[in-house]
Amino acid sequence: MTTTTAAGAHRTTDRATTTPAPTTDSGRRRVSARVRILLWLLLVMAVALASVAMTTRSFLLRDVDNRINRLLTQETGEFANFEEQGGDPRTGRPFTDADRLLTVFLERQNPDADEELIGLVTRTDGSLRPLRQPHDVPVALPLDRDVDAQRRIFGSPASSGVLHRPEGEIRWAKVTVAQQGREPDAAFVVAFHPEREQARVNSVFRTLLGISGVALLLTVGIAWAVAGRILRPVRVVRTAAAQLTEQDLTRRIPVHGNDDIAALADTFNGMLDRLERAFAAQREFVDDAGHELRTPITIVRGHLELMGDDPAEREETVRLVTDELDRMSRIVEDLLLLAKAERPDFVSPEPVQVAELTADVYVKARTLGERDWQLDGVADLEAELDPQRITQAMVQLAQNAVQHTTPGRTIRIGSRTDGPHLELYVADSGPGVQPQDTEVIFERFRRGTARRGARGSGAGLGLSIVKAIAEGHRGRVRLHGTPGGGATFALVLHAPRAPEGDPT
Repeated sequence: MTTTTAAGAHRTTDRATTTPAPTTDSGRRRVSARVRILLWLLLVMAVALASVAMTTRSFLLRDVDNRINRLLTQETGEFANFEEQGGDPRTGRPFTDADRLLTVFLERQNPDADEELIGLVTRTDGSLRPLRQPHDVPVALPLDRDVDAQRRIFGSPASSGVLHRPEGEIRWAKVTVAQQGREPDAAFVVAFHPEREQARVNSVFRTLLGISGVALLLTVGIAWAVAGRILRPVRVVRTAAAQLTEQDLTRRIPVHGNDDIAALADTFNGMLDRLERAFAAQREFVDDAGHELRTPITIVRGHLELMGDDPAEREETVRLVTDELDRMSRIVEDLLLLAKAERPDFVSPEPVQVAELTADVYVKARTLGERDWQLDGVADLEAELDPQRITQAMVQLAQNAVQHTTPGRTIRIGSRTDGPHLELYVADSGPGVQPQDTEVIFERFRRGTARRGARGSGAGLGLSIVKAIAEGHRGRVRLHGTPGGGATFALVLHAPRAPEGDPT
């Protein structure tokens, strides 16, 4: 009697492919950033949770397949060993009859709930007679009652496989029994019905989907609140931008924390500061121009209205009108310069030799008036400065010193270093500046109350220009008394030193 044992059970299952339902486009409406964030989060979370659930289901189904394969292999192996080594309890000799072999083996087995152990014996008419252990299997049609399935399994050349039936799938393995040199006339069959195991896996899968759905809803709710809190400054920025007008640029956004949103609010506030300064400078320019130009315009109009036919009177009127027009031109140029001081390109620093710059200023200032001009000292270094603006400021200070001194008085021009600072100064020997005028004289259209000497026709913008040039270099103007009498104006600049080898 020969046997054929299954080395391992093989399964040939078909997998159904599911396709996602097509998505529909929403209306072409404006969607807020908060909703877009939630939609993307919902999509990512849904894909992630569905992937986790599908992966878990795949692992569980694989575990079920492995357990079924091990069970089929174990049962068929036990039968093969029993057939080879066992004996008939009645005779004590090896089995010579397949019917007796199958009957004795089945009586000693205890199958699982979803497992069937049956023997198939061929009758003389070619039909199969099933031998089964008394065991109820919870399926619609057990294998011991399915004649067609028995015939297909018995006639299969394979030792294991999967049988697909309308009544349910069967995983099976068999060991054939035959007389020596003859075709098999009996077989031991192990059949497993995986419906309940698969149903448990599907139940776990549905539970995971339910838990994932609840987690997704909780996540969306929390994300909605968090996104609203994070985007609140953005809404404040939008509201503030909508409320801004040329008349009210004072609104600012509170800055909390140190994240990107706080940086956005801080940047927006900085933009509002620049806008407010720009509008303030524009209004100040208009107010100053209107204030200062009103007087010369009135003078010009009055002289032209009263001008007679006398040639001498006409000549005098033309001279006065020309003088007032020249003064108006200087006022406009100074106001335009002060307005330009608000621009970031007001100064263009470059490597400059301070000693050479100081000497050039001294040479140019000597032509402003008959004074005792002295080059007091020079700082021998190279610094990043705008030479044209510095020259303009120093010449303006020199002109101011000429206006407040008499011919022959001493005016000293020089430069020096004071720690990390560079000072370029003009010191006169005039009457000096009263303490109450120290800050006033740097304002637009303001003059001191105690300076004497030849007062020019300026509009009071010269020292304002000097202050703007100093601040353009991130410095300041310092005023202090001159030893022996007079005033010293100094540009105090934190001028970075130019690297060695830079072109001057």
